[in-house]
Amino acid sequence: MQDSAKTRVRRLPAITMAAALMGATALGSLTPGWIAPANAAAAVIQHDYADLVAKVAPAVVLIEVTKKAELQPAGGQSLPQGTPFDHFFERFGMPGMPGMPGGQDSPFGQPREMSGVGTGFVIKSDGQIVTNAHVVDGADTVTVTLADGRKVDAKVIGSDPATDIALIQAEAKDLPTVSFGSSDALRVGEGVVAIGSPFGLGNTVTSGIVSALGRDIHSGPFDNYIQTDAAINKGNSGGPLFNASGEVVGINTAIFSPTGGSVGIGFAVPADTAMRVVADLAGDGKVERGWLGVHIQPVSDDIAAALGLDKASGVLITEVTGDTPAAKAGLSRGDIVTSVDGKTVAEPRDLTRLIATATPGSEVTLGLLRSGKPVDAKVTLGERPADPA
Repeated sequence: MQDSAKTRVRRLPAITMAAALMGATALGSLTPGWIAPANAAAAVIQHDYADLVAKVAPAVVLIEVTKKAELQPAGGQSLPQGTPFDHFFERFGMPGMPGMPGGQDSPFGQPREMSGVGTGFVIKSDGQIVTNAHVVDGADTVTVTLADGRKVDAKVIGSDPATDIALIQAEAKDLPTVSFGSSDALRVGEGVVAIGSPFGLGNTVTSGIVSALGRDIHSGPFDNYIQTDAAINKGNSGGPLFNASGEVVGINTAIFSPTGGSVGIGFAVPADTAMRVVADLAGDGKVERGWLGVHIQPVSDDIAAALGLDKASGVLITEVTGDTPAAKAGLSRGDIVTSVDGKTVAEPRDLTRLIATATPGSEVTLGLLRSGKPVDAKVTLGERPADPA
C-alpha cells in the first residue's frame, strides 16, 4: 500500500442514505456456460451467468439500519475524537450533512437518526440471514427488504467482529435460500459472481474471477481472504460471492482502493470460515474458539540456518504459558509447529487461524520439529479467552 497515493484497504461501510432505497429484485434467466466466439481466434470469451443469477438472486436481500445519537448543532464543527460513536461514524458516515436524516436543520440536542445500508443472504427459510458484522454494528433497528419488495423487521442474533460475520433473524417465513459451498475447493482463475446493493441501488450483479487466495490484509488475526476482481463497492458489504454452481463461497467485506470505489481488488471472507462462525452464532449468539496458550514468532532465515533447516518455514514457540492446553500436552519453548491436523503451517497467522477455528475441547495433532526431528503432539484445545495476551 502506498501512503503517498492514499491507497487503503478498507472494509466496505454501509452507505448513508437520505432517500428511500430500491428493494432487491430477482433477475433474468439463461443457461450458464462458456460461449465460444464466432471467430475462434477472438481473445474475449463471454461467460453467461443469467440462469445462475435467476436461481440465487431471490435469496439476496437489502439491509437497512438506523442509529440515533445526540449530536452537535448545525455549524460544521466536528465532534471531538474518542466519542462512543466514532466507530459508527467511521462505518456509516458523519451525520449533519444536508439532506441526511438528522441533518443541518435538526435542532441542537435532538436525537438524530443515521441510516445505512448493506447486503445479506438468506440461509434458512425461516429468515436467518448472514451479513457483515460492521453492517449491523451499533444499529438500533434493522430492516430487511426481500426480493419480492416486502420490508420486514429483523434482529441481530450475534456478530463476530474478528471475522466480520453477523447473523440476523428476519420476521418472515418460506423465504428462498442459498447454501454455502467449499471455499477450500476454489482455484485461482475460477469464475465467480457477486450480488449486492452498491450505493443502495438494490440487487446488482457483477462477475469476475478468483484473483488470489489466502490474502492477509492486516485487518485481524484470522485474515485469509479470497481476492476477486468482481466489482464490489460500498453497500455490497455482507453480500454473497457465488461459484459457478450457485454456492456461496465468500462474503464480500473489503476493498483495496484509493477512492473508496471499486478498482478491481475486492476481498471476501471464505465460506469455510463463515460456516463455522455462523453455526456458533446460531447456537448462542457468540463464537467459541480453540486455544493453545503459547507465544509464537515466525521462523527467520537465521533461525532456520541455526537449526539446519532447508528453508524458513513454520512457527517457533517462544514461550508456553503455565496451566494451558499446550503445557499439558508437553509443548516446549523451541518447538517449531509445521502443521495442524495435516494442514501446513507456514507462518504465525496460519497457526492462529487453524487453532482458533477448531472447537474448544477438540483434539488436534500438531506436527512439530523438536531438536531438528519431526514429532507429533496431540493437544486438547481450551477456549480462547477474550484477551489471549
